[in-house]
Amino acid sequence: MHDIRFIRDNFDAWAAAMTRRSLSEEQRGQIAQVLDLDVKARAAQTVRQDAEAGRNAASKLIGAAKAKKDEAEAQRLMAEVARLKDVIEGASKDEEAAAGALRAILEALPNAPAPDAPDGADEHGNVEVRRWDPPSQTPAQAMNDPKDHVALGEALGMMDFEAAARMSGARFVALKGKLAQLERALAAFMVDLQTEAHGYQEVSPPLLVRDNAAFGTGQLPKFKEDLFSVGMLSEGDIQHWLWESKIAEEFVVDEALGLALLTQSRTGGDQNEQPPEILIAVAIEREAERIVTRLASDLATNVGNRHWLIPTAEVSLTNLYRETILDESQLASPIRMTADTPCFRSEAGSAGRDTRGMIRMHQFRKVELVSIAKPEDSEAEHERMTQCAEEVLKRLGLPFRTMLLCTGDMGFSAKKTYDLEVWLPSQGKYREISSCSNCGEFQARRMDGRFRREGQKGTEFFHTLNGSGLAVGRTLVAVLENYQNADGSITVPEALVPYMGGVRTIGGG
Repeated sequence: MHDIRFIRDNFDAWAAAMTRRSLSEEQRGQIAQVLDLDVKARAAQTVRQDAEAGRNAASKLIGAAKAKKDEAEAQRLMAEVARLKDVIEGASKDEEAAAGALRAILEALPNAPAPDAPDGADEHGNVEVRRWDPPSQTPAQAMNDPKDHVALGEALGMMDFEAAARMSGARFVALKGKLAQLERALAAFMVDLQTEAHGYQEVSPPLLVRDNAAFGTGQLPKFKEDLFSVGMLSEGDIQHWLWESKIAEEFVVDEALGLALLTQSRTGGDQNEQPPEILIAVAIEREAERIVTRLASDLATNVGNRHWLIPTAEVSLTNLYRETILDESQLASPIRMTADTPCFRSEAGSAGRDTRGMIRMHQFRKVELVSIAKPEDSEAEHERMTQCAEEVLKRLGLPFRTMLLCTGDMGFSAKKTYDLEVWLPSQGKYREISSCSNCGEFQARRMDGRFRREGQKGTEFFHTLNGSGLAVGRTLVAVLENYQNADGSITVPEALVPYMGGVRTIGGG
């Protein structure tokens, strides 16, 4: 969320920073409207406040006029109160209209990029910062035609996409046997490394969150289509209601018509009796009112009970500090949290991309890193978090490179992001396995997370950071492909052997 006071005082600098992001033409137009809407909202607020003050003053004078038996003055004052009431109502509507439009624009605009984030429109503008190769070659590096993880996993009989698709559809997988154990081993290794070596506190957070939590970290309202909802009417439910309404309407018409004809036959068509079409209209109106009332009630209950499956534990971990005020002493060192959770994404904008294998799934496992820091500490914490994620790949002996994302490729809430990309032999290229982002105060503003410096009365927004340490499924893919052997077996990386009960090879022999 953006600070409107900063925008008022530094509009040109803010607008210039925002135009470095990949914005739609509509969003670029909205940036130009921000100050105008702010002026309108504040002007309407001033009119309302002045009118409220005038109304309150006049209301007090009415009693004094009546005490003096000055009825004419009392009537004049009452008329003034009535007039000011209309002014207040009109100004309140104007204020809410302008403030609401301004709020909607600011809520949908991404974070402003850091000055050192490189300019660029998309991934082609990203800058390689460093590259790391293991001291000794992985088995796949000696192969001319390495297989991809799907061929390897299916040949082992431990990776089943077909069975998963029959029960859940595309972009799901069932891991079995030693591959299921390997996935569990990877997650345990990552959590142990981050907690024991890097000082992160392990958290087991909720997997379902409400609207305000998803808003706080930036998933709502802009990226609702990327989330899975729970306890919410689906399109099918709404279609069912429309169908039921139509059936009910047809039933009521038949019943009302039958009743009308019966009434006419008994009365001989008495002119005092209401005609059939009136009876039909009344009956339809009553039934429609019943259906609409029930639907409205269901929708209200539904929205109140709506939850979202987390797309990343970033949402749950960061929101642990929503609507809180921390003492500065609590941030003497950044608060560091990690969690191993399943994650759920609809991948609404990824149709046709990575349709084969485990690269882009609706459900996947990830070890998340989140830090809460003072503003002056967040840049150093960002570098540290990135190195903590890199260490996972180093200990697994997986080749990778670290990329500084350009302004057009960063996530909505980030002001600066490093991506870690691991080498996949079957594709002959690096693929993203972690994103580590500094969000500044952007998320803290959205979830009202603050801290108070020692000796100060006022509060400041803390900074939030998040990163993958790592995406477990993609790490599994990288291990399978980089540690494959010519006979189709998989060598277990040395760091994982203790987590695999001493097993050093999967498959083969």
